[in-house]
Amino acid sequence: MSTPTEAGHDRSEPDLSVIIGERRHLINLAYRLLGSLAEAEDAVQETYARWYAMSRAQQEAIETPGAWLTTVASRICLDQLGSARARRERYVGEWVPEPLPDRTEWFSGRAGGGSSESADPADRVTLDESVNMAFLVVLESMTPAERVAFILHDVFRYPFGEVAEMVGRTPAACRQLASSARRRVGAAPAPAGPAVGQAGLVRQFKQAWEAKDIGALVDLLDPAATMVADGGGMVGAALRPIEGGKRIAEYLIFIADKAPGLTLLERTVNGVPGLVAQHTGTTVTVAAFEVTGERVTRIWAVRNPEKLGAWLAVEES
Repeated sequence: MSTPTEAGHDRSEPDLSVIIGERRHLINLAYRLLGSLAEAEDAVQETYARWYAMSRAQQEAIETPGAWLTTVASRICLDQLGSARARRERYVGEWVPEPLPDRTEWFSGRAGGGSSESADPADRVTLDESVNMAFLVVLESMTPAERVAFILHDVFRYPFGEVAEMVGRTPAACRQLASSARRRVGAAPAPAGPAVGQAGLVRQFKQAWEAKDIGALVDLLDPAATMVADGGGMVGAALRPIEGGKRIAEYLIFIADKAPGLTLLERTVNGVPGLVAQHTGTTVTVAAFEVTGERVTRIWAVRNPEKLGAWLAVEES
């Protein structure tokens, strides 16, 4: 899990490197709070804009710039979550959190493609269980206040006293919010098995899909599996969840027949094995999987181009 940054500095002269060095921490926090890398980057940009809008005297009066930045970013995200709920009610089809790539595997898997050093470390989101797609989907069921209190305390390990200052509530209220959020997490399905086992299952899934082997797909899918597709009204996608292993397999074969020339690639999606579909070298779909035992129980297929920016950026790096 991520932990709060430790930003030491000379109080009389805020160190620019310390201020900029908070960016990765803020991006990590904002992505988990918002479920969107694009929105997280906007929130962090606004946070820095507010810092630089202050006079030098005001900046020097802040005892711990890192804590100030975290507080401002958290409050911006809390406000955004409120408006996001209204926007998602008008969203076309199902809304799925924005998927994240593991940039290092793209570089290592491309001849002459450079190295992992090509990506700015400050822009990377740390991939751990708190960005697993299943976990992010559970976060979407929380109220904005629950989500912020839970992420700050349970994921980033801030004491409730500090959480209270960040969100403008009492420590007792924040404790109650986090407890309520924890119950939502506890009510969710059990987490997937080890990534190694999931990688093998996802590989078999890819091979069966490429072969258009509906029987093999049905065998790999739990009979009660669910698939959610997110096209955002911008590209074709099922508007409602597809339920049942057989129906999902039939839908995948339909897609394969309708879109010849797709290339399926095994990639890490939000820290666990997933699949990427490319057409003429451009990513058009990113699929995250939840695996229970030896079968796929849930699939999230993100097709909305606005949510694939990080994947397109990786292709161009």
